[in-house]
Amino acid sequence: MDTWKYHPSPGIDTPVSESLRGFPREPGMLAYAIRSVAALLLRAWMRTYHRLHIEGRENLPAKGSYVLVCNHTSHLDTLCLLSSVPLRSIHNCFPAAAADYFFSSVPRSAVSAVLINALPFDRKAKGARSLALCSALLKTEGNILILFPEGTRTTTGAMGRFRSGIGRLAAGSDLDILPCHLEGGLRAWPKGKLLPRPRRLHLRIGQAKNYRHLDRSPESVKAVCADLEERVARLGGGAE
Repeated sequence: MDTWKYHPSPGIDTPVSESLRGFPREPGMLAYAIRSVAALLLRAWMRTYHRLHIEGRENLPAKGSYVLVCNHTSHLDTLCLLSSVPLRSIHNCFPAAAADYFFSSVPRSAVSAVLINALPFDRKAKGARSLALCSALLKTEGNILILFPEGTRTTTGAMGRFRSGIGRLAAGSDLDILPCHLEGGLRAWPKGKLLPRPRRLHLRIGQAKNYRHLDRSPESVKAVCADLEERVARLGGGAE
């Protein structure tokens, strides 16, 4: 008779902080349940407290993977974009979040990983590894990536220059990129304030753009960044 041996889970000795920060994550029914309830509560809060109005939902692709890119005004930006996707897609929607901020402690990591389903993005090191992670993520049918190409929240309302990451991800790839613009985020939750204020929010989602016809040269990357930056700004019409 064979002797039965206990084989612990491969990650049983991994610290909680590292487990939450790890990506891709092992799916868990408890995390799915918590995230589903949180998504319903989030949408109710955004609709009542911030009177969120979403324009252009019909532009969201019905199938395939895609990227939502948006101006970055506050922590509400991610929550608004999460509220815009169909409920059935929330477990396949991954906002890229700065690892040094959103995964800096166990409580923040738990909120980011479980409630928001964030993808840790290392903005201090070279972005090659994080971009490779994003690219691999988008190869799975139905995954959605949320990116803020400015890299940091504005303090003035002016939109910053789009960094090269989105250009490197999109140029020469068969990916649909949807420009988005959030109006009101800076007034509702400016950088440095502890709690959001009850200000109206307006999210506009533009039509998808695909850059598969371009090569991956530095010139193409710059062209993608400039084009998307212009599309996002045009959706806002200079508002904030």
